[in-house]
Amino acid sequence: MCHPARLALCGLFNLTFPDNCRICSAPLETISRIPICQKCLDAPKPLESEYWCDRCRAPFLSPWFLVEGLCEQCRGDDSSDTIKGFDTAYTFGPYEAGLRRMIQLYKYDRIHTLAAPLGRMLVSALPQHEQFDWIVPIPLHWRRQWQRGFNQAELLARVVARHSGVPLTKALLRKKSTQAQAGLSDAQRRTNTEHAFAVVEKHRFACKGKHVLLIDDVLTTGATLSAASRVLRRAGARRVTVMTVARADRRSPWSQLAQTGSST
Repeated sequence: MCHPARLALCGLFNLTFPDNCRICSAPLETISRIPICQKCLDAPKPLESEYWCDRCRAPFLSPWFLVEGLCEQCRGDDSSDTIKGFDTAYTFGPYEAGLRRMIQLYKYDRIHTLAAPLGRMLVSALPQHEQFDWIVPIPLHWRRQWQRGFNQAELLARVVARHSGVPLTKALLRKKSTQAQAGLSDAQRRTNTEHAFAVVEKHRFACKGKHVLLIDDVLTTGATLSAASRVLRRAGARRVTVMTVARADRRSPWSQLAQTGSST
């Protein structure tokens, strides 16, 4: 229960600087650097499914969509060739409803304080059976980062690194300023991210044999994460696991919205 003096201070603050939750529009009752009410912050739930692709961890309604445990997209990618991309993927929740809005506020409205609650969601999705050597955020091109003011993946990765004790290593750089992924087809996303990444020279030798946890905010088709993973594998990484706060859930009608409103 809040202290009466704190309640009075919050009331005075809201009277002087009125604001509403950016998701549900309810009046904010506490002083916070996050313009979202506690109910909306607590609303996102983990993604659940009876059936998953063994490689990309995409959820499915029926096992009939999987052949030897793999979805069509992963079967189309030669999974025996480790240069092709990441080994497996984990996520917290589906890219829809309040979680989708929270991520958009974080990235596009530059509410960087949302890194803390979104990062905690990532921490809750950390696979307990995996051991990582590096945590690597997906980099932004310097021009995009200058415009946004921060790299959303790096702030999320810092939360995970503090929790896990695994060192955050900015091992990747973005060589070219790519077109925004939102609204592009699967094929266009792959072409857009081709040759976009490189391993930072000072980390090139140290990358050999590492199990890398690659962090980003959203996984849609996986084009960005796959392109970055291929670069890490070529530099000698033993294994690349990716993790995002949310992913497009193609089982639901929201999947088309997610396809046009996310960038990874």
